[in-house]
Amino acid sequence: MTGADPAGRREGRRLEVRALSVSYGEIAALTDLTMHVAGGEVVALLGANGAGKSTALKAIMGMVAPSHGTVLVNGHEIGGQPAHRAVRHGLALVPEGRRIFKRMTVRENLQVGGVTRSATEVQALTAEAFELFPRLKERERQLAGTLSGGEQQMLAIGRALMAKPDFVLYDEPSLGLAPMVVETVFAVIARISRDRGIGAVLVEQNVDVALSVVQRAYVLARGRLVLSGASDVLAQSPQLREAYLGTLTALEDGRA
Repeated sequence: MTGADPAGRREGRRLEVRALSVSYGEIAALTDLTMHVAGGEVVALLGANGAGKSTALKAIMGMVAPSHGTVLVNGHEIGGQPAHRAVRHGLALVPEGRRIFKRMTVRENLQVGGVTRSATEVQALTAEAFELFPRLKERERQLAGTLSGGEQQMLAIGRALMAKPDFVLYDEPSLGLAPMVVETVFAVIARISRDRGIGAVLVEQNVDVALSVVQRAYVLARGRLVLSGASDVLAQSPQLREAYLGTLTALEDGRA
């Protein structure tokens, strides 16, 4: 893979979230989330619908303003700064629903993702994206809106990588995709982190698939962190299942 950045070259890279909280008016959507991701590590952020997962990603990226808390990328505090600052400090987002530019070509979508890079870098990064996703190369002049769901997800990932990030935040990458396509997408996510040393935070409703590709996971319930640990341990945890059934009252109250 041209320009691949093995995990060893990104040792010491770290995304840290400390006591991050977000409120919408009087409603607390996220309360005191603390987590970390190392370079090349894939970490999941799990929980039922409305648990605060997507809010957490948006707050980390600077798309919503936290009420308090800190976000650091490689030691640089970016919490509360606008999203373009987060990108310049090494973060990229693959948004829920992909949000590609449907009336632009595949190549043009990729070029938009490289807006913070020089023309020479954009050319090299586009070549890397096409090497990672040969199907996109075949369709580089095709309008993005005519791609299949899986191809659009590949494009969204490729566009995020154009920023040359240290960490990528993936928001529900399996949404609306067939099971076989989901397996392919998750395999690519794992390979990107393994081969390029890019850390990843994976927000995902498909718990079993998510835990099969991540090293660790954090579990939210009602905006609060209630579980965390190694993926193989959490996969066997009845408390994880309870989190998706909305029955973690005892854990939230500190009684379990």
